[in-house]
Amino acid sequence: MWPNAIRSAFATGPDREIVQVFPYRSTAPASLWRSLVTKAQRDLVFAGYTNCFLWLEQANLGGALRRKAQAGCRIRFLIGDPDSPVTAAREEEEGVPLTLSTRIAVTLAELEKLRDVPGIEGRFESGHVNLSVFRFDDEMIVTPILARRVGHDSPMMHLRRCQVDGMFDRFAAHVEELWSRGRDTREARHDAQA
Repeated sequence: MWPNAIRSAFATGPDREIVQVFPYRSTAPASLWRSLVTKAQRDLVFAGYTNCFLWLEQANLGGALRRKAQAGCRIRFLIGDPDSPVTAAREEEEGVPLTLSTRIAVTLAELEKLRDVPGIEGRFESGHVNLSVFRFDDEMIVTPILARRVGHDSPMMHLRRCQVDGMFDRFAAHVEELWSRGRDTREARHDAQA
């Protein structure tokens, strides 16, 4: 009797890394995002294709990121290339007035304001157009982007690292692979202007 009661009260299998799920990213409280950013001390990764919603929903995110970076936290933004065929195809599929390119431009403008802060980096890579991964040290938000849906209309999982090679590690490895293939947003913008 007790082992079954314990098993039902505590996650013990491979799903124990799942903290909470939401049917829509937009149903997750904004306070969850702020709490995760606030608690992180070593590693913040924003691998959403545009990351636009963060700047719009989190008051003074730029200030919070500046303070985090100055305290030694590594902050990385992996965003889609606004000029790539992948972006154009996804924009056509979404069919919304606020295009991916426009939402990416919002993030680029906000990152430009943080240009002088060591420890904040940005790269273009289009391999995550259908999957957003946000890392906060050993916690993570994962949003698989559904067909014809925008990010806020897609499901969301909150994960916490509990094991080697679990879900957390697999998503983290995916982002690291994309990061290694990415192009620095500052260099890419400079090349485009030249």
